[in-house]
Amino acid sequence: MFDFAWPWLALLLPLPVLVWRLSRPAAATEPRERRITLLHPALRELDAAFATRRPGGLRRAGLRPWLLALAWVALVLALMRPQWLEQHTETRTLGYDLMLAVDASHSMEALDFTSEGQQVTRMSVVKGVMGRFIGQRTSDRIGLIAFGQQAVTVSPLTSDTSMVRSLLDGLEANIVDLTQDGGTVVGDALGVGVKKLRQRPEGSRVLVLITDGDDTGSTVPPVQAAQFAKQEGIRVFAIGVGSKQREIPIRERGRVITRTDLNFEEETLRQIARITDGAYFRATDTQALEQISARINELAKSEAETRTVLVPHPLYRWPLALALLALLGLGLLPGAMQLPWGSRA
Repeated sequence: MFDFAWPWLALLLPLPVLVWRLSRPAAATEPRERRITLLHPALRELDAAFATRRPGGLRRAGLRPWLLALAWVALVLALMRPQWLEQHTETRTLGYDLMLAVDASHSMEALDFTSEGQQVTRMSVVKGVMGRFIGQRTSDRIGLIAFGQQAVTVSPLTSDTSMVRSLLDGLEANIVDLTQDGGTVVGDALGVGVKKLRQRPEGSRVLVLITDGDDTGSTVPPVQAAQFAKQEGIRVFAIGVGSKQREIPIRERGRVITRTDLNFEEETLRQIARITDGAYFRATDTQALEQISARINELAKSEAETRTVLVPHPLYRWPLALALLALLGLGLLPGAMQLPWGSRA
């Protein structure tokens, strides 16, 4: 589809005519110039000598006004920014809006899981389980929040699930902690997730909360944040990470020690899931992933989004080239710099 970006510049087209009309009375009031008659015994021969190199044929043909008009019209058309608008339609498939809130506190360094006979950290289990979970979400929009002593949005909601999975693989314990004391702000993480999901269509808003500890120092208590999520129609699926051993080894300052304070209270996570009509799971193996996937698939997907945009392709080069050709033609005429309303010498 052809269009002009600045069509109002067409008002410049009659400008030369207006200037010519306004300049005529002023020229009429000027005193007439005195004519001087040249007396020469061979006037015809003198006139013929100076007329041999004068391209009077072009001037008599009346090309000069037409070339001036053509150059002006072409320049105005170029200023109006002609463009060809190409329609481009983008369609998004049905899917869910999933925000993953992953605990990245120091306790995620605990070595209370095993893989192929070797001790692995809780963070490694989360990356493995949730990485496979993201790999199965082919048509969903997924975002990522990391929280510890503070809650930070690592990735907004996006359909580029491979990018989110790569960011998840790059998470490490203590990555969002400001001090060595650490902390776990579960309530703040829920609040950030609610803020991001409330802008999406209703019925497909899901927040997956993965943590291994109790809330410590959140601005918004976890239960109150869950109530906010309930008001916005957001379901929270909580995953508790960690074994039920009393003595749990953990890596601290380059060495492995045993601690007895790494267990967490599951009732808070159960209450969060209950308030938001979600569910709570204990992430000890891949069964948690399968259960969460089955529960999320029961929800209503958001409708497909179709958006049509017009991609402009500029065409100003063509009228600009025509104006340059007209100016080049004017340069070949005598008195090329003399305007139609100018005075004659």
